[in-house]
Amino acid sequence: MSDPSRFDPPTFGDGAGPTSHSFMSQRLRLNYLDWGNPGAPTLVLQHGGQDHARSWDWVARALRRDWHVVCPDLRGHGDSAWSPDGAYMLPYMVYDLAQFIQQSGREQVAIIAHSLGGAVALRYAGLFPEKVTALVAIEGLGPSPKMYAERRLTPVTGRWRDWIEKRREQSGRTPRRYASIEDALQRMRDENSHLSEDQARHLTIHGVSRNEDGSYSWKFDNYLRNPPPGDLSEEELNAVWGEISCPTLLCVGQDSWASDPSRDGRAANFRDAKVVSFENAGHWLHHDQLERFLAEITAFLPDSASLKA
Repeated sequence: MSDPSRFDPPTFGDGAGPTSHSFMSQRLRLNYLDWGNPGAPTLVLQHGGQDHARSWDWVARALRRDWHVVCPDLRGHGDSAWSPDGAYMLPYMVYDLAQFIQQSGREQVAIIAHSLGGAVALRYAGLFPEKVTALVAIEGLGPSPKMYAERRLTPVTGRWRDWIEKRREQSGRTPRRYASIEDALQRMRDENSHLSEDQARHLTIHGVSRNEDGSYSWKFDNYLRNPPPGDLSEEELNAVWGEISCPTLLCVGQDSWASDPSRDGRAANFRDAKVVSFENAGHWLHHDQLERFLAEITAFLPDSASLKA
């Protein structure tokens, strides 16, 4: 490719997998996958916390004919670099996404994002509404109004002191090592009982790296387990969502811990949002109910032929 700053790999057939590339953001080398079809409109698939870009493989394969699908690894995840100081604040991640889209050279993109990735994408879409044509957020709204109310019961000094103490504990923690892929696979099964055997194995194989002694560890940075105590207030976050101008699809699993935004009032903060609830699905509903999820997003996303690549 003539310009390494642009995401223009060669087009390949449906049987091929993605190609891996990198970009720079805040001195970190971050990884992304490109599924080809560069002449089509760009669709960004952003994974969630303690996950990786290969988590989107089933969705990417289904959409690659109509879209130029790209899947970045968040900092500290997958094959992206870890932050040297363990800084995984949302503003940093929003900047990373902004940098990724800016370097793509595309005027506009559509985005599908999960959990932590959804929180990042929702903030980006509110800050740069002119850049996003459609947004699908899978349980990416973060704390519910009830959780915010409970959080306010603890003084801010208490929350910060608790974070410092947990951070101190993490500094002495080493990543867990698994003797075999099968051991790591069992941990994946325990985390999400909805997964099929093939799904669990795929996510595990792409989610671990091998240590020098032959054991396996998850690729994500352990510092991600203790997010910083400061973020936008509930009122500020509602205001950011109110700036999103594109159609927005908010997806929630009925078996998940996440609160339904159509019931807790958060959906009302959006100009143009539809909430879809998935039965027999947890937090990773795009895995748990893949066929229905694909049907929903295919009907929701704009006709790619009508968009300028």
